[in-house]
Amino acid sequence: MRKTKIFAGSSHPELASLIADRLGIPLAPASFRKFPNQEMTVEIGTSVRDEDVFIIQSGSAAVNDNLMELLLMVNACKMASAGRITAVLPYFPYSKQSKKKKVRSAIAAKLVAQMIGVAGVDHVITMDLHGSQMQGFFSKPVDNLLAEPTIARYIMERIPEYSSGVVVSKNVGGAKRVTSLADRLRMDFALVHRERLGGSDPDEEDSKLTLVGDVSGRVCFIVDDVIDDVHGVCEAAIHLVSCRATRVHLVGTHGILSDNALHLVEACDAISEIIVTNTYPISEEKRKMTRKLRVIDVSGVLAEAIRRTHNGESISYLFYTA
Repeated sequence: MRKTKIFAGSSHPELASLIADRLGIPLAPASFRKFPNQEMTVEIGTSVRDEDVFIIQSGSAAVNDNLMELLLMVNACKMASAGRITAVLPYFPYSKQSKKKKVRSAIAAKLVAQMIGVAGVDHVITMDLHGSQMQGFFSKPVDNLLAEPTIARYIMERIPEYSSGVVVSKNVGGAKRVTSLADRLRMDFALVHRERLGGSDPDEEDSKLTLVGDVSGRVCFIVDDVIDDVHGVCEAAIHLVSCRATRVHLVGTHGILSDNALHLVEACDAISEIIVTNTYPISEEKRKMTRKLRVIDVSGVLAEAIRRTHNGESISYLFYTA
């Protein structure tokens, strides 16, 4: 069987180290630097000829630099005659742009998928793609892992009264994700619907929230795949409390949490806790903005996916357990 080499880009070294430790394989050497004109260069520091190569690179705040870094690493391994190249992208960059939102806008997620394929990737491992249609953007096989089993286990172990709680979607688009977690935990689900008043923009103040479901006297879990701008979820949490919910937890896979999002969560009395996974790097500076943040480690799921991929085993097991 081919030997394995695991490389890590500079986007999320903490997660890459956790994955490598779980596999018992040290990260292979690679160097990255920028020229004075800001062009980036990558150098692979070991032979990869005919080997099974895995490159770990998540989306991050420096999304464009990290994406270019990934493309160069893939191409460098391809040119060095790697046997197979798998890109491990815990958070797929540009995934929120997975469809046309305006007449003359780009589908950026599809473009990124095509770029990765052209660079030389043979296989992609990612987690909780923003839209299910995104798997069709790739010309190579994609394994879209789920954070749901890990999140469900956290809720069952840490929140004793979860069974009488309610899983809540903050909009219609997230209903499928919410019902899936609710079914796994055998909980009820609800929907917060934002109604425009007079054809206004849904983000403006002259819109109102309507709860579909019963949360009175129950703990609530507002669930989404990506948590970035938190204004909407804070409003939803306040509305749930006004509907007599006892406590509100904010739950998501990818904690992008741009700008002062965590500061807003800390200031929102309606939110008791924000739970995210470590697919996306959260700086120490951001973590200090709130005492409510809980980060779940999914390195075990990603490491097992790498191990099973290398050994030619099925990874469907990972969709049900964590």
